[in-house]
Amino acid sequence: MAAPAATAPAAPPAGRRRSVTGTRRTVAVLFLLPALVLLGALVVYPIGYSLVRSFYNANGDGFAGVDNYKAIFTDDGIRTALKNNVIWVVFAPTVATALGLIFAVLTERVRWGTAFKLVVFMPMAISMLAAGIIFRLVYDQDPGKGVANAVWVGVHDTFARSSAFPNAHLGRESPLTADQGGFITRAAVHTGETVALPLVGVAPDQMPGDARKAVAAKSENGRITGTTWQDFTRGKGVGRLGTPDPSELGYPGMRIEAVKNGQVVASTKAAADGTFTLPAAADGARLRLPASNFKQPYNGVDWLGPSLVTPSIIGSYVWMWAGFAMVLIAAGLAGVPRELLEAARVDGATEWQVFRKVTVPLLAPVLAVVTVTLMINVLKVFDLVYIIAPGSSQDDANVLALELYRKGFSEGQPGIASAIAVFLLLLVIPVMWFNVRRLRREERR
Repeated sequence: MAAPAATAPAAPPAGRRRSVTGTRRTVAVLFLLPALVLLGALVVYPIGYSLVRSFYNANGDGFAGVDNYKAIFTDDGIRTALKNNVIWVVFAPTVATALGLIFAVLTERVRWGTAFKLVVFMPMAISMLAAGIIFRLVYDQDPGKGVANAVWVGVHDTFARSSAFPNAHLGRESPLTADQGGFITRAAVHTGETVALPLVGVAPDQMPGDARKAVAAKSENGRITGTTWQDFTRGKGVGRLGTPDPSELGYPGMRIEAVKNGQVVASTKAAADGTFTLPAAADGARLRLPASNFKQPYNGVDWLGPSLVTPSIIGSYVWMWAGFAMVLIAAGLAGVPRELLEAARVDGATEWQVFRKVTVPLLAPVLAVVTVTLMINVLKVFDLVYIIAPGSSQDDANVLALELYRKGFSEGQPGIASAIAVFLLLLVIPVMWFNVRRLRREERR
């Protein structure tokens, strides 16, 4: 008996057409509807409203045409923000990607590479707000608070010691007179004399730690002796001017020069008790305390000043995002065929040549994705600039996202703020399109 012929399944009615996956389109639309509503409410509507609002004046009741867009290129604040955004886009992604590449390649060769990656990636767990607060403290001008200046001042003072007496000045009835930032005796001195070089103005807590009680120097034949000290005793009417008292401290390390006919003929430094001795060559000279004794202590770099505020904030951004770049690049590096690297080494290539001519070209797609992703991110940077830059430097550190906030909320110009928002969107779209195209090209491979 012949088997019954197989019959093809009946086509569904036109009104009940199924999708490729077999799900009815109506059901698919119902499932997608909540996401579409949210997308429209949170993305499409704000974009559309901002676009419309950008053509109206500040009050929203008058059509302004393209005046708001003209302001983007004529307003000094917006032009500064645009210039800073260009600096951000050029340097921040490049430096973060380069550091990520270096970290990914180097950590592949060490045993503790995983721990290092964890430490480098850890800043990604910190919000931009918290990172901004951290780096506001790191860049503090006071070396006692700011880590950056504490390190910088420590290195500087290692090679160029700061003065311990920056605020020292002349007291009453002083035998000294001002001279080119320092002080000099009013009259020449001769061998066998003892010279008093008193000063005031150094706070007790600022005196050098090795300072000892000042003592009156004893005269020596063929030499000039003397004392330089803090001629001040606490308490009204206490102490004698021009004479070391038991509670007064000497100026250890104070440099004393003997000047004759405009030339320094001898020099020395005071001991812990302020006493000093000069040779016979100083006979007939005037004694000078040069300006180097009183220069202000080195206070570090003004990281958040007008000239360095943008590079400093970019540094904090790189600190946060270098770990992100490293993780993505390390994942790409894991997929690089090892036989290609070994073949290059067998052919006599050095490690630098292998890195430059084999590793980097093979990682080019990953590097491009990381760089473009960071470019999109820095175009919208706001938190770090707003938190780190002080009020005095915020105009110099300004970026488009911050200027949008200032125009819209601080200066009451929502029309210009909307125009900036639309302009930012136009800047981001080409970069996003490039990134999506590259990702799709990689998927086809």
